[in-house]
Amino acid sequence: MAHTVLEAKHISKNFHDPVTIQVLNNINFSIDSGEFVSVTGKSGCGKSTLLYILSTMDTDYEGDLLIDQVSMRGKAEAELARVRNEKIGFVFQFHYLLNEFSVLKNVMLPGLKLQKYPEQEVEHRAMEKLTMLGIQSQALKSANQLSGGEKQRVAIARALINDPLIIMGDEPTGNLDKKNSEIVFEIFKELAEKYHQTLLIVTHDPGFAARTHRIIEMEDGKIIR
Repeated sequence: MAHTVLEAKHISKNFHDPVTIQVLNNINFSIDSGEFVSVTGKSGCGKSTLLYILSTMDTDYEGDLLIDQVSMRGKAEAELARVRNEKIGFVFQFHYLLNEFSVLKNVMLPGLKLQKYPEQEVEHRAMEKLTMLGIQSQALKSANQLSGGEKQRVAIARALINDPLIIMGDEPTGNLDKKNSEIVFEIFKELAEKYHQTLLIVTHDPGFAARTHRIIEMEDGKIIR
């Protein structure tokens, strides 16, 4: 049974610098478990601002955000940090891997931070995710020894380590060539269709968006379709 993982209710946001500019205007939508949803629109339409709010990083907005049917309004930063670590996996345009650590350790870090499982269990889970993404042979290399496409796969494994409710991506293929973009798309598709992972991906790439389950198109801070 699908259930609602994330819901945006009447989300609006203004920037005041020094004049007031509305960047998001009455955003309403929900995402069910196992859905692979893309958010598209021209640069400056509010996609990244919206993602920042949906990921609980930005709390200065009007309206309400529900994650796993719980409102995020008025929650303390420590509580939001826990929601981010436990319920949301992040994949960015740049992978943000730590070069001083091995691939395996990079994947383990959010799991160690959550302190839900002992270190040995986190390591086992990290190897499972790397194996799932076909890069287990790179586990003991340092992150800077990998290609761009491999780094992005490690970043996806890291996003999966705590079995998040939803994976949020901000232009995750924006820095990759066509071949690696295709690999990343196929990974996301498999995560949704085989593992029922929920995904919300902001992308400029119309070809990527066209193959997701649903497109949310934005223009001037509003959803137009």
